Amino acid sequence: MTDIGQRKTSQTLRQDSSTEASAGGRTGHTSGGGAPGGRGKTTIADGVVEKIAGLAARDVEGVHAMGGGLARTFGAVRDRVPGGTKSVSRGVKAEVGEVQTALDLEIVVEYGVSIADLARDVRENVVAAVERMTGLEVVEVNIAVSDVKLPDEDDEEPEGRLQ
Repeated sequence: MTDIGQRKTSQTLRQDSSTEASAGGRTGHTSGGGAPGGRGKTTIADGVVEKIAGLAARDVEGVHAMGGGLARTFGAVRDRVPGGTKSVSRGVKAEVGEVQTALDLEIVVEYGVSIADLARDVRENVVAAVERMTGLEVVEVNIAVSDVKLPDEDDEEPEGRLQ
């Protein structure tokens, strides 16, 4: 690159950074004014990300349930208690930082479904939902398949009411 080209590039970079600074961008600090969206800090709780991820994972065809056997059993009991609510975050663990999150999911798959394809679909759906709703970057989605739901097995989580 010639000397003129280098000077022109450095001038452009200085202009870009000074424009960002005057507009309240990340590279500069302004006192007073600036865009209202840049004032303050937003924090997102782990539980929020866990709920979003749990709902997104359950939306994928082939996912029978979330969580391991013991968690599903306790969840089924809690769901049957009058006034109890279904835990959408069961089987999901999130670690949330300032700009990134990592997720661990435990799922039960339906028999006959390709686990590799299902895991890919779950990852894609979870990443899309979490990033769209929170603005956080999802750095990893670890999936543990804890069981396979056979066609002739009874559901551990009955949908009916107490009798």
